[in-house]
Amino acid sequence: MLLIKSGTLITHEGSDRADLLVDGEKIREVEPGLEVPDAEIIDASGKLILPGGVDPHTHFDLEMYATVSSDDHYSGHKAAAFGGTTTVMDFVPQPSGSLRSGVETWHAKADNKAAVDWGFHMNITRLDESILAEIPKLLDQGISTLKVFMAYNGRLRLQDGEIFSLMQVAKGYGMLTMLHAENGDVIDVLTTQALAAGHTSPEWHARTRPAWGGVEAVLRGCALAAQADAPLYIVHMNSVGEADQLAYAREHGVHVMGETCPQYLFFNEENLRQPDGAKWVCSPPMRSQEDNAALWKALSANRLQTIGTDHCPFFFNGRQAIEYEGKMVSIPGKELGKDDFTKIPNGLPMVGDRLPLLWSYGVGAGKLTPQQLVAYTSTNPAKIFGLYPRKGALLPGSDADIVIWDPERELIYGRGYSHHRTDYNLFEGWKLKGFPEKVFLRGQLIVDGQRWLGKPGMGRYLSRGPGQFI
Repeated sequence: MLLIKSGTLITHEGSDRADLLVDGEKIREVEPGLEVPDAEIIDASGKLILPGGVDPHTHFDLEMYATVSSDDHYSGHKAAAFGGTTTVMDFVPQPSGSLRSGVETWHAKADNKAAVDWGFHMNITRLDESILAEIPKLLDQGISTLKVFMAYNGRLRLQDGEIFSLMQVAKGYGMLTMLHAENGDVIDVLTTQALAAGHTSPEWHARTRPAWGGVEAVLRGCALAAQADAPLYIVHMNSVGEADQLAYAREHGVHVMGETCPQYLFFNEENLRQPDGAKWVCSPPMRSQEDNAALWKALSANRLQTIGTDHCPFFFNGRQAIEYEGKMVSIPGKELGKDDFTKIPNGLPMVGDRLPLLWSYGVGAGKLTPQQLVAYTSTNPAKIFGLYPRKGALLPGSDADIVIWDPERELIYGRGYSHHRTDYNLFEGWKLKGFPEKVFLRGQLIVDGQRWLGKPGMGRYLSRGPGQFI
């Protein structure tokens, strides 16, 4: 058994000085002054104890354009762990055949590589009666969440009537619909116009995906959810207008929840205008400084429900190899779109950055309380996605996913700490105060300072049922 003594436990409800006893993979007791003969003791005096982070939105080993995201289900999980995240949720692309075959393909990618615990969402990018009939069977495979798109015409997008029909079916089985909210028609028109005018630089990725398209799509998604009387979770919300529409819908009784990501709190369209602007290309894109500030305010006021990452990294220069775990690695990346913004792989490295950056620049700056950080990055995602109290909690019977956090540790952040398998970090050179010291996955120490003790295949697949509306 393992006894973590004299730390301050931080949960979504408050903070308390207590000892924490781990028996095998589970938390057994949480009480002050525990004495357990023969237990291994870790003195956490002056440290904070957090539940392991739950990232509800990641993309590992995902094919895009002429390449693949550079983190797979090992390297990405490893990076997550170094940042204090012990559970990740990945998306299964819809295959040409049965949904089951797509899930099996993704298990083949993940099962032998996973280094933290993980679950799957299912993308639904093509809909007919046979697929509607198969959707409930996903529950037998532990998948209770379905993602749909209002953008990417001809590739991923469903029409509004299809989304509405899917919501109706999902509701009947306690499943949750997730929505990528942009206006695909407007994006196509603006992109065609931009390229015809010779606008090919990264900033045009944002200019052809205007904020109003997202605002309109969020409201449209909320309206569909209201008419279907079904719950909805809107991913990667990036503007004040979207947050306003979410609040309006919730105030009117619609069961809709919203996620934002660190990139929409820290960066804006100006970053896309830099010489290395391709590093910041993701969908939906960065907005304005005013949107950054407004999203922080929305989080402070509890007007959003989660902070995910949409982690989907690519090399900035995939022609130049980097060393990763003693091997040289190069994967085609952002350079593919050097002459055409539409060919830049969309996505950023973020899964390992989330907790450290939110602690320093959220909690440390007074924009979030420690309890809100735990709620947004651990407890709320666990509840919404059917994992609580197994995950996202420091309770007797919960998995012993534990982060010992040093609130006084200061460092200059960057690739050396983030451990993503790519050639850049968006926060290179940023000063941090507060960082994970030790990270446990189901009672097993996997991160000890900068030592990696995890291994491929030790992660466990999380079969999920219905979650909670919060």
